[in-house]
Amino acid sequence: MKRVFLSIFLAGAVSAAFAQKSEITAAKNDWGLFQLTSSSATTPLAKKLEALAKGLAHTDKAIADEKSKVMPEAWSYRALFASSAAILDSTSTANADANLKIAQDAIVEAKKLDTKGTEKDNINSAETNIINAVRNGGVIAYNKKDYKTAYEKFVAATVINPQDTTMYLNAGIAARNIEDYPGMITQFKKVISLNSPQSKDLYSEIINAALSKQKDTTAALAVIKEASAKFPENTDWIKTETQIYIDRGDAAKSEQMLTALAAKEPNNPNYQVLLGNIYFSQALKLQADRNKIDAKKVKEFNEVTAKMNALLDKSLPFYKKALEVDAKNQGALETLKTIYGFRNDTKNYEDIKKRLDALPKQ
Repeated sequence: MKRVFLSIFLAGAVSAAFAQKSEITAAKNDWGLFQLTSSSATTPLAKKLEALAKGLAHTDKAIADEKSKVMPEAWSYRALFASSAAILDSTSTANADANLKIAQDAIVEAKKLDTKGTEKDNINSAETNIINAVRNGGVIAYNKKDYKTAYEKFVAATVINPQDTTMYLNAGIAARNIEDYPGMITQFKKVISLNSPQSKDLYSEIINAALSKQKDTTAALAVIKEASAKFPENTDWIKTETQIYIDRGDAAKSEQMLTALAAKEPNNPNYQVLLGNIYFSQALKLQADRNKIDAKKVKEFNEVTAKMNALLDKSLPFYKKALEVDAKNQGALETLKTIYGFRNDTKNYEDIKKRLDALPKQ
């Protein structure tokens, strides 16, 4: 009886092992069938997801058994089914995320067990699927205007692939849409660090956010210095920097900085215009203050007017110098037109107006 019992026991054990291994075979067959049918655009999404769920179910059984769960193909095919479902399931974020987690865990197990590298191709395919699934999830969320989820997905994609410039950029844009400006700045700075051709525009976005959204002139100045070192030809940032100093009441700092730049590049009209703007912007501020003065306070009104004119007198030589270098400098011409108009200097006003009108239309 003992021998009979032992034979039956062994037969049963062999049958169980074969049954569990057959689950892996079934999973492989289902994967091959899925690859044949999924390429057709006419196959409904529901059918594709159903096929993937069927294959995944086979791997559920395979990894539930003590003998077959140590087979690397049980996990590699599990990763393939789950990662493919994560990519395709555009109808349910929850389901896509659940399949993504299954695929990620399966890859960990597959790599641990695949000591001979027989499942390398399947593992690589599943990893590619995971990256694309995360990216797609971000795009789907963004198109649904779920910018918070989109941001999380895009950031997750950068964790998987730290060199993915597009995902850093997308993450920054999504962060901007939820007004997470620190997040936006972090992501855009990462894009810049990867030498993106969009770096110049991203610097401008960061500077603008630091000034208009975060009201942080110190941070803005630091970014301006970094940006200007990389793109010295961009005078807009220099203009912004000088305006920050002016707003801080440090016009002398602006003039010192621009004078040094103008000395290095005497044939650059932009520096002359910016030097003129230092005084012109202060005159505009005084004009705003003057407009608030009671009409009866003639003395106070005249005193402010005198200060305005003194500032305009300081600005004029710089605009004229800019025109000596570049006779068609639009910035200098437009400001001079404003100054001469304010002073009722008809002769000079008409002369400048003619020069402006003669410029090619933008």
